[in-house]
Amino acid sequence: MDQLRWEMNPPKLRDPMMVCAFRGWNDAANAASSALETLADSLEVDVLAEVDPEDFYDFQANRPTIRLVEGAHRRIDWPSNTFIAARAQGADRDLVLLDGTEPNLKWRTYSDMVVQVAEQLDVRLVVVLGSLIAEVAHTLPVPITGVATDEATVRSLELERSDYEGPTGIVGVIHDRCRAAGLPSVSLWAAVPHYVAAVPNPKAALALSEKLESITRVSADISGLEDETMSYEEQIGRAVAADPEVEELVERIENDQRSRRGADTDVPSGDALAMEFQRFLKQRDSD
Repeated sequence: MDQLRWEMNPPKLRDPMMVCAFRGWNDAANAASSALETLADSLEVDVLAEVDPEDFYDFQANRPTIRLVEGAHRRIDWPSNTFIAARAQGADRDLVLLDGTEPNLKWRTYSDMVVQVAEQLDVRLVVVLGSLIAEVAHTLPVPITGVATDEATVRSLELERSDYEGPTGIVGVIHDRCRAAGLPSVSLWAAVPHYVAAVPNPKAALALSEKLESITRVSADISGLEDETMSYEEQIGRAVAADPEVEELVERIENDQRSRRGADTDVPSGDALAMEFQRFLKQRDSD
């Protein structure tokens, strides 16, 4: 793996799971990357390896940035993908985190590299976080759907299966390569309201964090996300109340969500979310 630079010898980890999130197309309203950042900030971490970006990025599409270091010289920051060993006090397992940016090129090579790192570290399950734009209301619980490489994982993690067909991102390719390698994997998708998709959504990040904890049994300090969620709901609520047309739209979406699953729950089905995702992709392609 010439594209991978190990910063330390691969350590012996306890019953590890890998958790990945990628900035870009799979990260609507920064929900997935924020959930991973919250997890990393809560644990004892060591950088395991860095991915050389040279083979995986179109630097005209994902441009490096220049910043001043101590006001003396300039440093170029390239699109980064970092494997991190994360340990939690009191937990029965360690985690391997992949904090990444969706590559532009060589997705199969990149995904095979992720699988090889997981196998080298004896990872038992790969969890990929994502967020998508959908017709959901900010006032209701964030819908979380899951996709897994095998039926047994779907059942054991109590996931709602999606029948989505259409364009995919690096998340879908990683799943395919995990399946081919016989490595169990699952993705968790949070739906964010399309009418506020341009701003970070801590409520969706919080929902992903809570679902992730139920799978990994590793706790993160989510108090910051909880505070941000309260502020987010208050600000969005005031903005919606000030615009009768938007307020009417939100009420319609609330009713639609409830009717899809019945009055006893606010969370839409995986099929309904897949339909919303398909609608979003078609609209995106036509823009």
